[in-house]
Amino acid sequence: MAAPTIEKLSLEEIPPPPAGTIFIDDLAGADDESAGTSTTYPVKSAAFALYAFPDAPAYYLRRQSDSPFEPITASALKKAKKGAEGLAKRAKAAEELKAKKHADEAKRLEEASKVIIKPDTSLPAPKRIKIRAGAANRETRVVVQGWVHRLRLQKGLAFLVLRDGTGFLQCVLSGDLANAYSTITLTLESTVTIYGVIHSLPEGKSAPGNHELVADYYEIVGLAPGGDDAISNKVQESADPSILFDLRHLVLRGETMTGIFKVRAALLRSFRRVYEELGILEVTPPCMVQTQVEGGSTLFAFKYYGEDAYLTQSSQLYLETCLPALGDVFCIQESFRAERSHTRRHLSEYTHVEAELGFLTFEDLLSHIENFITKTIQYVLDDEEIAAIVKKLNPNFVPPQLPFRRMTYESALDWLNEHGIPNEEGEKFKFGDDIAEAAERKMTDELNEPILLTRFPVEIKSFYMQKCADDPRVTESVDVLMPNVGEIVGGSMRIYELEELLKGYKREGIDPEPYYWFNDQRIYGTCPHGGYGLGTERILAWLCDRFTVRDCSLYPRFTGRCKP
Repeated sequence: MAAPTIEKLSLEEIPPPPAGTIFIDDLAGADDESAGTSTTYPVKSAAFALYAFPDAPAYYLRRQSDSPFEPITASALKKAKKGAEGLAKRAKAAEELKAKKHADEAKRLEEASKVIIKPDTSLPAPKRIKIRAGAANRETRVVVQGWVHRLRLQKGLAFLVLRDGTGFLQCVLSGDLANAYSTITLTLESTVTIYGVIHSLPEGKSAPGNHELVADYYEIVGLAPGGDDAISNKVQESADPSILFDLRHLVLRGETMTGIFKVRAALLRSFRRVYEELGILEVTPPCMVQTQVEGGSTLFAFKYYGEDAYLTQSSQLYLETCLPALGDVFCIQESFRAERSHTRRHLSEYTHVEAELGFLTFEDLLSHIENFITKTIQYVLDDEEIAAIVKKLNPNFVPPQLPFRRMTYESALDWLNEHGIPNEEGEKFKFGDDIAEAAERKMTDELNEPILLTRFPVEIKSFYMQKCADDPRVTESVDVLMPNVGEIVGGSMRIYELEELLKGYKREGIDPEPYYWFNDQRIYGTCPHGGYGLGTERILAWLCDRFTVRDCSLYPRFTGRCKP
């Protein structure tokens, strides 16, 4: 190394660095072979500079961020040479160790390839089971199939957790099974068939189901990729959300996602169970419609054999037509809203639970809704497996208790103004203002209990909502608000007099002609009736403590997202 060295110089005496100079900065540098060639990206240490760039014409160093780069001094260069020799020795040792590991691994794989595993035909024929049936089939030879969820290899032993959608099962491979080439090269998410006996775990050990399968044979059905393409590299919690949504089909395999969708299935079962007990009949209204329910600006339009049509915003109008024929009815199906909303509680497609009930009062409707919610949650938590998942996802969850707090729209405005929470214009709330999500959430989270928010102004509610008899400025309407998620249910009594309904059309600028079939409900035997819609994803976000409803939809659809 013939690089020039200069003892301490004044600023005026510092010579310009020659081409190819390596720059060193103790504070801002990085010991990286891509660094060093500019003052904006210097290396960190002089030792690394000499090790990585031994033929550089010069080395310039600075030790303070506000100092200029100066030629390295002779004493610093001497010290750096010793450090560079040490780095070279360590690098050589690392290469030798790497080469040894490669050789050892090659030898291990070569030896493993000689191991032949085959079924023991002297053992009893296995019973094919799903993992959920493991506890009922202990001490019996079984065969299970699924995906490798976790994998840990040791010398002479392999532990893997198998997943089949019904549960998780720890499997232990030993002897030739653990030493075989197929085991050593096994990867996460590979599909396997495993034979063996399920044994209870001894005291002090734990595994899913408190048991494990001791394998006597296994086969690989489908080997998943490893290395850069391994699922652990493809799907990472810290990845950009858009990437995770692109890979939703793989993200679903995680324990959190599988837990959420098991709770979702239990929730839907419980909805139907409560309705069954109440004698409310399930029907299936159409999703392709030619009328609006919740405002024309949120309709998804398409051509239906040359006619204008839309994806339904709500099945409410069709449910109302069922009342005279079938009595109280409900449906659970998709609704679509073309809102360009990016909030964490909005989806373009969501699972809508809707019910219509005849011959009831507004107070009856409120009682029904709060009872329906509390009973549904009770049934969800009555399932021990589901309750355990909820406890894991949402340790602080407390089931709602009756009765819910009643609060009128005007009382909510008073509360918001008293607590200094402004409307969307940054001013005090006044009658007729819509309570936007942010303000609604602040109030709900502060009160920290379920709220039946009632009696909204006519102007901010839908054309079909019944006015209050004691105050025609407001409607017999209700939103159910839950802490940490906001509105989960919207409902109302419906206008049941034709003249009043026609006024509602006129107020909203809606042509009543396409609604002839809906109007007939007010002509051919009208009755007081009401109903509501519940967003499955919102109540699931509340139940499972999810930040966004997008986590609660299998393949969420929202503004700009319609894949995979």
